[in-house]
Amino acid sequence: MKYFFLSEGWTVGRVWASDGLWQITAWRRQPDIQQMNICLVEKGELMWLYRVEDAVITVEVKPLAPLQTVNSNQGIGQVILRRLMTAEQVLERLGSAAARCYLQNIELIVQ
Repeated sequence: MKYFFLSEGWTVGRVWASDGLWQITAWRRQPDIQQMNICLVEKGELMWLYRVEDAVITVEVKPLAPLQTVNSNQGIGQVILRRLMTAEQVLERLGSAAARCYLQNIELIVQ
């Protein structure tokens, strides 16, 4: 599995596998991308942890609503995530002093 953090208010767009853009007709299914029950709060921003299957190599993410910049009326269109995280990297990030980790539903973890 691979992982990435995604800010609250953003969503997954296109997905790429090793052979190019993910084609639902070729794979006969959607890519397995699941929001986990864990988020980081950093500088007041919620960043949710997502898990993706190993076949996924690149993920496009985009805001649900256009973001406004200070000097422009244009928002950010999309961001391409090319370096997905390993489980070890996620644990390092969760353990960093600059981040606070929140569990949305602790009962799911302790069962």
